[in-house]
Amino acid sequence: MTTQPLPASSWLNAPAHHAWLAAEGQRLLAFAKACRLPDGFGNLDDKGQLPANAHAETMNTARMTHSFAMAHALGLPGYAELVAHGVAALSGPLRDAEHGGWFAAPQAIDGNRGKAAYLHAFVALAASSAVVAGAPGAQNLLNDAIHIIDQFFWSEEEGVMLESFAQDWSGVEAYRGANSNMHATEAFLALADVTGDTRWLDRALRIVERVIHTHAAGNQFMVIEHFDAHWQPLLGYNEDNPADGFRPYGITPGHGFEWARLVLHLEAARLQAGLVTPEWLVTDAKGLFASACEYAWSVDGAPGIVYTLDWNHRPVVRERLHWTHAEASAAAQALLKRTGELHYETWYRRFWEFCEAHFIDRLHGSWHHELSPHNQPSSNIWGGKPDLYHAWQAVVLPALPLAPSMASAIGAGCYVTSW
Repeated sequence: MTTQPLPASSWLNAPAHHAWLAAEGQRLLAFAKACRLPDGFGNLDDKGQLPANAHAETMNTARMTHSFAMAHALGLPGYAELVAHGVAALSGPLRDAEHGGWFAAPQAIDGNRGKAAYLHAFVALAASSAVVAGAPGAQNLLNDAIHIIDQFFWSEEEGVMLESFAQDWSGVEAYRGANSNMHATEAFLALADVTGDTRWLDRALRIVERVIHTHAAGNQFMVIEHFDAHWQPLLGYNEDNPADGFRPYGITPGHGFEWARLVLHLEAARLQAGLVTPEWLVTDAKGLFASACEYAWSVDGAPGIVYTLDWNHRPVVRERLHWTHAEASAAAQALLKRTGELHYETWYRRFWEFCEAHFIDRLHGSWHHELSPHNQPSSNIWGGKPDLYHAWQAVVLPALPLAPSMASAIGAGCYVTSW
């Protein structure tokens, strides 16, 4: 048993709350449809338009394919063709036909011919969701993604994903990243469900053991993001570029929330599969959530979660990013389901009230992706509104169990009827 009874007054018990989430989800989806390009999906501006110079990107194409696949599986018309388009793009122009794997943009038109674990994790996630949705070509895409992960990225010796390679798979980067391994954990949970192969759950546990149970637990449950090839922390990494969108300096509290949720999904998945499941998984999830709340929420005179902290838990980049708050809400609901403890209900409501007041854009659609330290729309780190994935998952997850993974749970009908 991995869940506890919810408080009687919980929003997770309230049909009106689930109806609100469903309506917000459909509003997000409708906005995102405009991102379609011939070679995949691109990045929308603040008003939901593709800029004149827009081109497809593998990250956005994979995330959109995953999101649209869940929408189709939920029974929402108008998304099957978009899933098929995403699968075709990932199987064609975004793929390296010579050496295998995926570029960041079609035919590497951005000049980047490297192969990044972060992107390949999202391709695997998209392919697994597209298989659930029954998209043509999805199974072949999934087989290809699994082959690439097995052949190049997964290190059995280290129990993690290697970070990146050159186009021909030479020159592995002398860096290990928590972010790419976090999204690999997410993808591995989905792969386990779609393939029925529990080795993905064993791999996910090995990642969590290293990144969370060893390093984060030894750092007051604040996630260390950057390591060298021997898994020694690189505490000064990107100190001269602290607001990097993917590898910022210091601590990223949003990842603490995201990891907390994934750790609970892993616990539930392993229990469901009858595998040995460490008791420390739920303890670590609680610790990650508690530290992120304590050190990052409303710490600079205004509500909201700051983007980054230094090693003394002082704010560095004070902008508030939408994905951070989406993940905070998602982590709160997961812990609420897992423990039944009332304070997670309080945090869940607090995060949604903040998102409703500051991030949700009722005028132009979708969510503002970034707010200033004074909670006004800004674009110092992220411009436009390219991301559906985080906010969409935040409105879907409250209707789902902790296991199986999202698309598989939807495909099996394991969601509340508000959808």
